[in-house]
Amino acid sequence: MARAHERYPTPALPEVSGHGLRLRPWDAASDADAEAWLRGNRDPEFRRWNTPVRPVTDLRGARESLRARIRAAAEGRGASFRITDAHDGTTLGHIGVNEINRALRLARVGYWVLPEARGRHVATRALLLAARWAFTELGLHRLELDHAVGHEVSCRIAERCGFRYEGTLRGAVFAPERHDAFRDAHLHARLATDPEPEPSPGEGGGP
Repeated sequence: MARAHERYPTPALPEVSGHGLRLRPWDAASDADAEAWLRGNRDPEFRRWNTPVRPVTDLRGARESLRARIRAAAEGRGASFRITDAHDGTTLGHIGVNEINRALRLARVGYWVLPEARGRHVATRALLLAARWAFTELGLHRLELDHAVGHEVSCRIAERCGFRYEGTLRGAVFAPERHDAFRDAHLHARLATDPEPEPSPGEGGGP
C-alpha cells in the first residue's frame, strides 16, 4: 500500500500574493481542491475553448491530474497555482506557468476562472501576479500565451497584461471535444524586458 506522501506528493511551490489575490499550490490530498479542479475542467465555458489531452471527468481523474502537476512543480517543469481571494481564501480559479524551458528561459501560461468568480478581473490580476513571479523568481525571459481563435475574452486579458499579439498558429489546438480535429490559435507573448502593466482601477483591490 502506498504511503500518503507517495500518493499525494508535497506541493513544491510558494504562495504568491498581490492584487487582492493569493496564488497557492494545489493539493491533491484536499477534497476541496480536487472538487474545484473538477468543476473548473467540466465547466462548459472551459470546454468550449479547451480540449485537454486527458480530460478530467471525475474526482479520481482530478486527483491524478493534480498529482501530475505537483510532480511537474517538484521537477521544475511547471508551476500550477490555485487562485484564491486574499481576504477569505475562496478558490476562484487556476493559473499555471507550464512547459518551463530553463535553457531558453521560456514558459507558457494558461488559466481558467470558476463561473461564480467571473466579471471581477480575476484572470487579469492572476496573470499579472504569475508573470511577475515567473520573471523575478524563476528568471524567465519570455512567457507565451495562446488561445483558440474567437476567444475574445482571453485575448483582452492577454493584452491588458502586456502579452502582445504575435500571430496566428494554424491548427495548433484541438477542436472542441475532439482529438482528431484542430483549430487555429492566437499567440501572445511578453518579455521580461517589457514594461509591467498596472491593474486598471477596480482591478487591484479585493474582488
